[in-house]
Amino acid sequence: MNRREFSAGAACVVAAAGLGLPPLAWAQKKPEDGGDYKSLDKRAPTEAPAGKVEVVEFFWYSCPHCNSFEPQLEAWQKRLPADVVLRRVPVAFRDSFVPQQRLYFTLEAMGKVDELHRKVFHAIHAERQALDKEGPILEWAAKNGLDKAKFQEIYNSFSISTKARKAAQLQDAYKVEGVPALGIAGRWYTDGSMAGSMPRAVQVAEYLIAEARKSR
Repeated sequence: MNRREFSAGAACVVAAAGLGLPPLAWAQKKPEDGGDYKSLDKRAPTEAPAGKVEVVEFFWYSCPHCNSFEPQLEAWQKRLPADVVLRRVPVAFRDSFVPQQRLYFTLEAMGKVDELHRKVFHAIHAERQALDKEGPILEWAAKNGLDKAKFQEIYNSFSISTKARKAAQLQDAYKVEGVPALGIAGRWYTDGSMAGSMPRAVQVAEYLIAEARKSR
């Protein structure tokens, strides 16, 4: 989704472009700064331990292309080397995105991301549930086996507000233009629009991970 576009029908076109190059063609084309990715003028903060390379996936639950990218991201995460840490960061291009930011961070705080993250996408994109306000989100949480009162307490807590605020700051630090998108090592940014598709964006990220290792 482009940050200037908010309708579900028009959203996330940025991530859908192209199907990527075949492996040989990609191997012959070195990713270009300013083309396939961009270097940040100022480094973004990272949370990965020393010696680790952090990759951030920026997403929005209501974005159809974030939904489509999720299985690929999960498969890629399983293949990542031990020195690479992947974390997800929900974006907020406007205030109406904040309830879904809080939803993700509440699931994270309750240790339920692995179990329920994909189910949020399914509820929105397959079941057409409007999980964009606190009320529907609380009902969904209860239907999926979570203690509604406990979920609401965490959802409205100061710690979740702080995480949502930091997520917005990180989104701005990486100058995120659309989702899904990837930030690498606090130094580089790529997305489906720049790389041509999300499969290529993943390949660009792998190239940048290797670059980050050289400067450790």
